[in-house]
Amino acid sequence: MLHSDSANTPAIEDMIEAFPLPTLVISGAGTLACMNAAAEVRFGKRALGRHLTTSLRHPKLVDAVELSLLDRAPRKVSFQVVENGNDVFYDVHLRAIAGTPLLILSFQNATEVVLAEQMRSDFVANVSHELRTPLTSLMGFIETLQGPARNDANARDRFLTIMSGEAERMNRLVGDLQSLSGVEAGEHVRPKTIIDVRDILQTMLSNIAPLAQDSGVALRCDLGEIPMQVTGDSDQLIQVFTNLVENAIKYGGGGDQAVQISVSVETHDPVLRGPAVAISVSDHGPGIDPIHLPRLTERFYRVDSHRSRQIGGTGLGLSIVKHILNRHRGRLKVDSQLGEGSQFTVILPSA
Repeated sequence: MLHSDSANTPAIEDMIEAFPLPTLVISGAGTLACMNAAAEVRFGKRALGRHLTTSLRHPKLVDAVELSLLDRAPRKVSFQVVENGNDVFYDVHLRAIAGTPLLILSFQNATEVVLAEQMRSDFVANVSHELRTPLTSLMGFIETLQGPARNDANARDRFLTIMSGEAERMNRLVGDLQSLSGVEAGEHVRPKTIIDVRDILQTMLSNIAPLAQDSGVALRCDLGEIPMQVTGDSDQLIQVFTNLVENAIKYGGGGDQAVQISVSVETHDPVLRGPAVAISVSDHGPGIDPIHLPRLTERFYRVDSHRSRQIGGTGLGLSIVKHILNRHRGRLKVDSQLGEGSQFTVILPSA
């Protein structure tokens, strides 16, 4: 909408109305001369005709506008504001309109780009941290074997055992990183094969039985008698359930404790908005403090970092689970109380 006090022609208003980004035109006197529909949503119609400081309240942006009105030079300003309790990042491009005293501003919401860059930076930092510890350990042992322990057979055997464990830890981390990368790359492609969840679980149980036996944990399964079909990727779903059962064995089993796997059909899941198959993995371990539950599927997030590393955890397993379930349009539900065990439930749309 073009303000009546401006010296502009309606052509400018028509021009900025075609812009998809919120766009403002500032007069030479520093008032808001016109805006497009996208900007009206952002600033409101009442801003028209008022001085720019009443709407553009960020000091960095106001300073840039005033400078561009004086020297007519194009500029780009980035700033952060809080909207509805969330941090929002904007890139604002300023450019003078030739032959007029006017200045045009376009606002681009750069929040997703900024957050993606922060995630990338955090991811690189986490990977570096995870690799640095075993690498430092390996380098220390190699130096010792090349020096003081060169001829000490007992020390050599002990150090080589530790070095093998550290190398295997790095190998698991690299494997999980490759798996996570592959899952994320294909997350938007929905599976098309109809499979029976019970067949997937039977395969998983056969694969994980040796670990359960070595850990002294009984696996109790109730898979029902009727087919429970979903549309899914067999290999990826085996990976999901293997991860959940393995976690239950390592963190929630031990002694005479058992891990229970059960399957049920839900006629209507309120989140998926349709019939679903629910697969639950329950343990009787120490449980998880509710404060940790919202962050369990974050990359490298661990409830107990020291214990997780001791038993070979990479901190990526539940993140992989989350992305696989996203591809299957399913969800993960976690119920846990300290001292009362945990239950991880995978809910998938019925085929």
